[in-house]
Amino acid sequence: MVNFYTTKNNTFTVLTEPEEGCWINMISPDEREISFIADKYGIDPDALHAALDLDERSRIEADENYAMILVNIPTVEDEKENELYTTIPLSIIVTREVIITVCMEDTPILKQFAQGRVRDFRSNMKSRFILQILYRISTTFLEYLRLIDRKTTIAENKLRRSTRNSELFDLFELQRCLVYFTTALRSNETVFEKLFKNEIIKKYPEDEDLLEEVIVENKQAIEMANIYNNVLTGMMDAFSSVISNNLNIVMKVLAIITIVLNIPTLIYSAYGMNLLPESMPFATQQNGFFIINIITVCITAIVTLIMIKGKMFR
Repeated sequence: MVNFYTTKNNTFTVLTEPEEGCWINMISPDEREISFIADKYGIDPDALHAALDLDERSRIEADENYAMILVNIPTVEDEKENELYTTIPLSIIVTREVIITVCMEDTPILKQFAQGRVRDFRSNMKSRFILQILYRISTTFLEYLRLIDRKTTIAENKLRRSTRNSELFDLFELQRCLVYFTTALRSNETVFEKLFKNEIIKKYPEDEDLLEEVIVENKQAIEMANIYNNVLTGMMDAFSSVISNNLNIVMKVLAIITIVLNIPTLIYSAYGMNLLPESMPFATQQNGFFIINIITVCITAIVTLIMIKGKMFR
């Protein structure tokens, strides 16, 4: 899908055909749409295909007809109740006439621009538009990181009450999200620093503050991702130790119960042997069976009390 937008006289307008100074937003475009844009503006089709590959790394490419900025952006991986997050590529291609964005999803980052809800958005001010997109990407990373932190707290509270596998899997999935975010943020940081140092896009004095804010927000997101990842790793290690300790306690209690139950087993096994009744105590007495039971219960109770006094059941 390809959409065309422009701003004229402070009015945001949707176009049916591309024109000079417009923004071309390509969302999961097909081959026909890619060929049309590539031929019209002299762009290598591979540059338009780059953002459609999940494994593409963040980078900057420059050609005599265009410059491409490829970054990774956050997105929701699962729309269900327990939604998770991942990253996908987004390419921003600048030509002499237009600015083009290519993404495999209709991301909320660009949707705000497409709905005309971003202040001071001008499609013909390419440098500022690019910086506005990059700033939205950094702030979206921060927003999703805060959501991940909340989900981690919820999973931790559930795990305190019930050490089920589902809660542990939730923590594993959140840690996977943080790994994706950390990798994407570090790759984006390299691209932002190149933009700051090089003249890949024309920078105006009034846009320098915005570029610095982009870099600062991205660094803050990296620090938050590292902190949350370390906290989550420590939490999972702690809960793994707790689960292992609980298992050891259960095995210890079961072993003690086995030892206690072996006492009557040994006594009854001795009386079950094929021996003369005269050789076994109380075997020839009228109430011998009850006497043996009482003795067995007493010995078992004494051993149990010794175990309790020795805090063996804790």
